[in-house]
Amino acid sequence: MGEVLVPANAYYSAQTQRAVENFPISGWQLPVPLLRAMGRVKLACAVANRDLGKLTGSGKNPLSDAQVRALEAACQEVIDGKMDGEFPIDVFQTGSGTSSNMNVNEVISNRAIELLGGDRFSKVKPIHPNDHVNMGQSTNDTFPTAIHVATAVEIHNTLIPQLTKLLESLRSKALQWDKVIKIGRTHLMDATPLRLGQEFGGFARQIELSIERAKLAAKAVYELPVGGTAVGSGINTHPEFGARVAKALEAQTGIPFIEAVDHFEANAQRDGLVDCHGFIKTIAMTLFNVSNNIRWLGSGPRCGFYEVILPDRQPGSSIMPGKVNPVMCESMMQLTARVMGNDTTMTLCGAAGGNFQLNIMMPVMGHAMLESLMLLANGVGAFIEFCMDGLEANPEACEAAVEQSLSMVTSLNPYIGYEKAAKLTKEAFASGKTIRELCLEQNILPKETLDKALDPFTMTEPQA
Repeated sequence: MGEVLVPANAYYSAQTQRAVENFPISGWQLPVPLLRAMGRVKLACAVANRDLGKLTGSGKNPLSDAQVRALEAACQEVIDGKMDGEFPIDVFQTGSGTSSNMNVNEVISNRAIELLGGDRFSKVKPIHPNDHVNMGQSTNDTFPTAIHVATAVEIHNTLIPQLTKLLESLRSKALQWDKVIKIGRTHLMDATPLRLGQEFGGFARQIELSIERAKLAAKAVYELPVGGTAVGSGINTHPEFGARVAKALEAQTGIPFIEAVDHFEANAQRDGLVDCHGFIKTIAMTLFNVSNNIRWLGSGPRCGFYEVILPDRQPGSSIMPGKVNPVMCESMMQLTARVMGNDTTMTLCGAAGGNFQLNIMMPVMGHAMLESLMLLANGVGAFIEFCMDGLEANPEACEAAVEQSLSMVTSLNPYIGYEKAAKLTKEAFASGKTIRELCLEQNILPKETLDKALDPFTMTEPQA
């Protein structure tokens, strides 16, 4: 294809540079977790090929033990982030990720040569990007494997820990506010009382279920395509290669990866990734809901609910002095909307991209998946630190609304019946009086019975 000029200080070579020139699209590079995962996959492949005797065997250009160690060391530098600046290719590239796979192969090859004191600029590569770094592999199986590995690692190491912290925070608030009585709301209308702690306990349960969904999301990507090579047949690789690579990746990460049950499915389709992101989307929906409810509960301070007091983070208006907005809730709602949008990308790429033996939408799927995980983990962390940690109850506002609620009449149903209670409600609303005041005026029930019936705390849980 002719000569191409590569930056003098680059560890990548011609194939990478051609891709840089071919795809001047977005300026978005592959997510760092995916780059690190590609290093993990290359190291696992090197270990498998080493143990199978393929790298040092009698094939073409066998490596010495020192060269194998250098190859492995170069892979580790990619994993450790020491080579992050060497991956300049745009996300919107060849649909299999071939450009990025060769980018990684070139960087590892050249760095390994340099580690041995060789000339990485030489056209003759004693540790070759294709023959050695990519041995027994195709982009078609290793690139999706890297996406699976990066996804599982981010779910286990970042998302689940942050969700667990949020769960602990919500549970703490639920316990702390268990005696704070407030009015419930259904259809945005006044309903029967509950305790603020119960409300936050409900939020906590939502996050507890989100953690379970995150575990299911990770499980959806445990099967790895590696070993299928070009079309799923495993051409040019050892029959044990896929299983050995999965074991090596489990050893690196502590995550129970396994070889794909069917390599033709695993090469051609990205159903597991779509399934995985479906759980992530549901988690995003939950976080949107919880943060939006907290935003509503903190509305005011005089003309809204103001049942919780949100921490002041920054001035809220360029024109209204002293106004403070629920900025952390709004940030969470925006980022979760982005994640829900990413799910549409994932679904379309999975449905339309898997043609015959290859999905050709993988780079953007990897980008969308890892962006979603990054947004959720970072967003939850910020929400805990800048909202939940400083969130306070406002018992006075909570309790003031209870007595005014017309739905207090619900507890009178067993005593006076639904129809009479409904009539009493309309009369209370028209007169501006409370249910208690009307009952006392009209001597609906003896005072002791009325006080017991209208005790808001007893309304917050079943009574024998």
